[in-house]
Order: sequence, then C-alpha cells, then structure tokens
Amino acid sequence: ILSSMMVNAFKMGISLGLVAITMLLYRIPPSWTMLWVIPYLLLLFLLTFGFSCFLLHCGVFFEDLANIVRVGLRLLFYMSGIFYNPEVQLTGVVRYLMIRLNPTCYIITQLRNTVLYWIVGVIGVLLGALGIALLLNSSALHFKKFFKTVSFLPYVCASMAMGLIFSMLFDENAGLINAIMVAMGGSAQPWLTSSRLARIPVYCLFVWRTIPWYTLIYLSGLLNIPQEYYEAATVDGANGVQKLFYITIPQLGNISFFCFVTVTVDTWKIFNEPYTLKGPGSSNLSLFQLMYENAFKIFKMGYGSAIGVVLILILLVISLIQFRVRKAQGEL
Repeated sequence: ILSSMMVNAFKMGISLGLVAITMLLYRIPPSWTMLWVIPYLLLLFLLTFGFSCFLLHCGVFFEDLANIVRVGLRLLFYMSGIFYNPEVQLTGVVRYLMIRLNPTCYIITQLRNTVLYWIVGVIGVLLGALGIALLLNSSALHFKKFFKTVSFLPYVCASMAMGLIFSMLFDENAGLINAIMVAMGGSAQPWLTSSRLARIPVYCLFVWRTIPWYTLIYLSGLLNIPQEYYEAATVDGANGVQKLFYITIPQLGNISFFCFVTVTVDTWKIFNEPYTLKGPGSSNLSLFQLMYENAFKIFKMGYGSAIGVVLILILLVISLIQFRVRKAQGEL
C-alpha cells in the first residue's frame, strides 16, 4: 500500500511538472480552464502529507526515505549499468551488448513484433475510431445514446478476460472464427499455434479494445466543429466526401496527433494481449513482455532493466520526431 501511494504521488508530480514545462515551452497563458488540475493537486498533497505523517509515526525519517528512493533508482539505472561504477561497468556494457548481439535473447523478434503492433494498432485504431465517430455523429443515425453506450462497452471490459474469450474465438478446433470460415468454404487456420498467424489475434484484440476510447475523443472533436463550415460547403456544391477531406479531417488535426502519440505509447508497452494470446515460442512476444519475463520470471533484473531503458529511449525518440513533424507543419 505504501509503495503504491509513493508511486501514485510520484506519477502525479511528474504529470504536473510536464504540464508546467509544456506551458512554458509553448507560452500557454494560464486560464480558468486549467482548474482541472486542482483535484490532482489536492490528491497529491493528501498522499504525500499522509504518507509523510505515517512514516514519522512509524519512526521512519528522511534518511530512511532517501534510501528507499535510492534503491528504486538502482533497480532501473544502476542495475542496468548506465551509471559508472568500477564494479558493474563491464557488466552493464555486456547487458546492452546482449540486447543487440546475443541470438538466444530473440530481441530482434520482439522488436519486430512490437513495431508491427505499433503500425497495425495506429492504422486500425485511428481509422476505426474516426469511422465509428462519424457514424455516431451522423444525423441519419437513430437511437444515438444506445449506440454510444454499446460502442464504449469493449473499453470497460477487463483485458485479461477478453483475452481468454478471444483465445476461445480463435481456437483451431472449436473456435467461432474457424467455424465461420469453414461455413463460407474456407479451411480452419491454426491461429494460436502458428508462428505466422499468432500476431493476428493480438491485433484484433488490441484494436477492438482500444477503439472505443479514441472514438469518444474523435466524437468530442466532431461536436466542436462549427456547422457553418458545412453549410458554406453545401452552398458551394461540395459533396460528403469533399466535406470529409477538406473540413472534417483538417479540423481534427490536433486531435489526430494526440491520438497518434497516445496509441504509439500504448502499442509499445502492449502486454496483456500477447500474454493471454500467447503463440508458439516468441512468435507474438512484445518487447515489454520480454522485459517482464527476464526481470520477474528468470530474475535477470539487470538485463530486464536494460531492456526497459532501451524501450524508454525508443519511445522518447519517436515522440520527439512526432512533435518535430507537427511543429514543422506549424500546428504546434
């Protein structure tokens, strides 16, 4: 419980710091709309103040607390060999070389799987979410409240439970997917036992579970587009496709960029889907899953920490490239 409180307080502090840095970099003036951070500030104060009082009550002083934080940092950086230390310098270098050179670690396979999850996830989630949001925003659709509720249900379902259900759907012998394919004249496919097909169920589960949240974001963006734009386009003789490509999509540019960044982070740290829909060997293993198995299954903490650091650096580079591209386009 105490560790969870510390982690939550630390995460909230980092979030508030990032908000402040973003405001300073892009010169965003403070406004009343930023009152949404007040609940986080109150919760952060309560967590840190309550945790400090509890530690003082238990006789834990600031030196002990500093030792706890120092141990946590060592688990990530010191054990992975980033910081200089004569005793672990060579070991740290060897760990990072193992990621690149050791063929028994299959790091290239996990990296390729994660990149494929990223590509398919970004394309599938963004296009699917935008399409469903356009349908929910259409004036020709009746019972909108019902369909909005139904479309959001996959997101609130537990990912592990949905993974078990998808494993039954994609079962080679008694799965519904193969039954439909056989009924349509095709042949049953070994979805979860073939290294070539093992990623497809993971694609489907991730896209199916993630689309509802981004549908909600796109729908909020569609509702904020002024109707005068569409009325003027109608007067000029524009059809529905032209309105979509010349009004709707450009107006959703910033929202699409936000969704692109967040989906990128989600796909690079994908874990539950390949964990519940495990294929043969490392056919659909992700980089995040490889880090977990090395650190907490075979207890190679140093190697797992090194993979975690590499994953952080990859995400940092991708995010910087995305922001640079948007800034070059004049959108940031």
